[in-house]
Amino acid sequence: MAGFDEVKATFWGEGRYGVQSPLTSAVIEDAERRLGVRLPASLLEVLRVQNGGVVAELWNAFPTDVPTSWSENHVPLDDLMGIGRRDGQLSLLDTAYLVEEWGLSSPVVLLSGDGHCWIALDYRVCGKRGEPSVTWFDVDDGTELPLAADFRTFVERLTASESLDLG
Repeated sequence: MAGFDEVKATFWGEGRYGVQSPLTSAVIEDAERRLGVRLPASLLEVLRVQNGGVVAELWNAFPTDVPTSWSENHVPLDDLMGIGRRDGQLSLLDTAYLVEEWGLSSPVVLLSGDGHCWIALDYRVCGKRGEPSVTWFDVDDGTELPLAADFRTFVERLTASESLDLG
């Protein structure tokens, strides 16, 4: 398992897809007000390096002990949404719309997904000011899978999807 700082330093992949404007304190305050939650410090650390975008292949999967609709042993993390409103790209600020559109539980903040499956900060137990867990939501089969107790632990357990290939 990699350390948080190691993952943070090499977290982002190539390209500008999904990248928002650099994160500022004003953007964070506005996002927390709009989302109605306190965002985890560890998430903000990662987003200060780059505000959203494609995740490096080293860290594009989270191993699971049970099969999901995606894989026998992991869920994907191909990208991580940032905070902003650039060129119509999805961002954490789109959470309220996406939660309603896809019929997801709340309060959550969506981090990554394609509509059928999502990885989200899950505030249902900790409350809007607490430290959220990270949960996988599969809309198509109506299931959810707790992934990590907090975002920092989630990041530390990320690995390369190719290392998890069964074949």
